[in-house]
Amino acid sequence: MNRRWTFLMVLMFGMVLLTACGTKYAALPINEDVDICAICKMQVKDDAYATQLTTKDGQNYKFDDIGCMNQWKTENGTDNIGMDYVRDYNDKEWVEYSKATYVYDASLRTPMAYGILNFKDKPSAEAFIAEQGVGTIMTAEDLASHDWKQNTENMDMMGEHGHGEEGDGNEIHQEGEMKEESGH
Repeated sequence: MNRRWTFLMVLMFGMVLLTACGTKYAALPINEDVDICAICKMQVKDDAYATQLTTKDGQNYKFDDIGCMNQWKTENGTDNIGMDYVRDYNDKEWVEYSKATYVYDASLRTPMAYGILNFKDKPSAEAFIAEQGVGTIMTAEDLASHDWKQNTENMDMMGEHGHGEEGDGNEIHQEGEMKEESGH
């Protein structure tokens, strides 16, 4: 009986250890009816600008703009982040923050006017820049030293909830004009 007890305890300890080490994080769907940005308290749209992070203790925070997520990280630190995600601008698929490629230009309209768009890979970001004629490629490491200033001129031109006229991520606004993007 003692052997069985010892074996059972070792087996249970092993299962607990495997479960703890195998913690998986996944991006959660956006629910526009209830999801509010953890920083600016605006509605999080189910669009290409949405970002989110999950802490190691399972808390999920959603943001309407990557700049808001950066502000959360600045205020709360990054040691407790289990995983953070951005959405690909073209297909709205979730991408790990560290693996995404970013395009920055102050003239790019985003919900909170930070001017940063997220792409799943560098070729997609380069194609966007070639098509739009503006932007600088950035990595997650580059964003760590980015100045994160909002373009207040773009904020003044934003529509309801700071998401522009449509807010669906299918338009690019530059210098006050709207350019329809092909491929959406």
